[in-house]
Amino acid sequence: MAKSTDSKTFLLRVDAGTMAALEQWAASEFRSVNGQLQWIIADALKRAGRKS
Repeated sequence: MAKSTDSKTFLLRVDAGTMAALEQWAASEFRSVNGQLQWIIADALKRAGRKS
């Protein structure tokens, strides 16, 4: 995933179980939780045809 210098910060609240699953998923793919979320969002946008 390409790094952007125009990134924005936002607060995201998730329940403890979701966070634990996300942390495990990120660790298994050698990413930070933030990096994993960026990958998930980019992939979802691409699949929906909303971002190339």
